Amino acid sequence: MKIKSYRNQENVTNPHGIQSTKLYDKDPAVIMHLLLKAGEGLKPHITPVDVAFYVLEGNPTIMVGDEKVVVNQDDIIESPEDIVHSIYNESEKDVRVLVMKLPKPISKTRIL
Repeated sequence: MKIKSYRNQENVTNPHGIQSTKLYDKDPAVIMHLLLKAGEGLKPHITPVDVAFYVLEGNPTIMVGDEKVVVNQDDIIESPEDIVHSIYNESEKDVRVLVMKLPKPISKTRIL
């Protein structure tokens, strides 16, 4: 078993200037932890795979396509591949989000 915390992992430099930590990076998934301080945000961008945002803390504004919505802690937001998307912290409190780049599974889950 491997256990990781964003608190003790090295931050990754990203083109958005946001504190990000790579928590999982194996085929076929990448999971990043983002910490957005007040006023920070990702630049609008397009990803060639499906992306899911899971809000751990705070109330970020998430844009997917032409929709822009303030979301809540424990919300999960889906962004389909090849659609412009972004996330902003327009509040005064920190926002923490897991960003998951995950292709859809090709087989069903097997329950043991």
